Amino acid sequence: MGWWAAGLAATLSLLALLAGCGEQVPDRSAPPPDRGAPSELMPPGLAIGLNEANARLLAPPPPGTSQQPAFAAWRERVAAIAPAYVRLTVVWDQVQPSELSPPDFATPDSGCLRDVQPCSPYAGLRDRLAAVRALGAEPVITIYSTPEWAATDPDGCEPDDAGPAARTPEPRSYRALVRALVDFTRAEGVPIAAWGPWNEPNHPSFLNPQRAQCDTASAPLSPERYAQLVRIFREEAGPDARLLLGELAGYDAPRETATGAAEFAAALPRETACAGDLFAVHSYVGSPRDREGGAPLVGDPALAGDLDIVDDVVAALGTHRCERPHRLWITETGVTGEQRRAVRGCREMHTALGAWDAHPRVDAAFQYTVREDPLFRSGLAPARLGEAYPVYAAWAAWGGREPREPAPPDPC
Repeated sequence: MGWWAAGLAATLSLLALLAGCGEQVPDRSAPPPDRGAPSELMPPGLAIGLNEANARLLAPPPPGTSQQPAFAAWRERVAAIAPAYVRLTVVWDQVQPSELSPPDFATPDSGCLRDVQPCSPYAGLRDRLAAVRALGAEPVITIYSTPEWAATDPDGCEPDDAGPAARTPEPRSYRALVRALVDFTRAEGVPIAAWGPWNEPNHPSFLNPQRAQCDTASAPLSPERYAQLVRIFREEAGPDARLLLGELAGYDAPRETATGAAEFAAALPRETACAGDLFAVHSYVGSPRDREGGAPLVGDPALAGDLDIVDDVVAALGTHRCERPHRLWITETGVTGEQRRAVRGCREMHTALGAWDAHPRVDAAFQYTVREDPLFRSGLAPARLGEAYPVYAAWAAWGGREPREPAPPDPC
């Protein structure tokens, strides 16, 4: 569609969305939420997942292709974790930078990390899906990053450093992307375990506007914007596609430019909250939560084993009275800060995994990432690969367990 038609459609859509407002976050002074009877809700054990973009860290390159020793060594370590799932992100403005061309899900990638070697090239999502299948895991796919040509005009509260990639996508363009993505995975013959319509829709680095005004008293707009994307995704993917709702940044309270995780869950339209029984939250492990600052890209880092955000989100989802209780996945976690390099970080991660394993609503936890992004330090290995950080031992101990197997002893 043309630029002016897209703008008109986006404007009409946004006017409709601004008519509604959501409920407020549950009262934290109320009694702790009922976590349910373990005999009814206890999952068969915490499934382990990974976030990793580089296909060559998951499976070998094709025969006849040069092998990088550093990648080979880390493929063995990844295989030892035996993840049940690998979460793959589709960065929309990378696979479709222009509206004049369809999305390219085999876009060549150098296999470097922000130009850091070693490098091992692969062909985009196509090779990543094949690598996940070769690893014996199931892929989970989440979308983010709106191309400039598909972004709606700024409105409401938007941080000064936010750009088009973080704006609500224009509905028709988003629909076309989803249709192309679903068709591509079907053509590749790779079943997708769960689909995330959008990453961290409560975070201003991924979806704007969060509120009409930059004030925590201003009702959140992002839940309804996200609900529109969920409706489109469901229509295009069909009723058999399992949705991974939420994918929320772990904010434990409302912010001026961000929506608290429980606040967001409570403000969702009931149709959206009940569109599936799988809901995802991101919860990193590190220093106690700093409500005034901290690491902006990870929400509020939690003390190891702190379940406040999980319980608050469960309580918020319960207000919708869906027919099926939601299962929670922690689709991004890891040890932030310098303790990831220390035995302390390993023990903190082990403690957190144990707490989620014991929680009757949490079914899975995903490490972010294997190879560490220099701008987002929470990996299992430095960007140049080499030796594993101590925290790797926690993930290796928890991965590949049999259903209902007891928690592993301290591996650190």
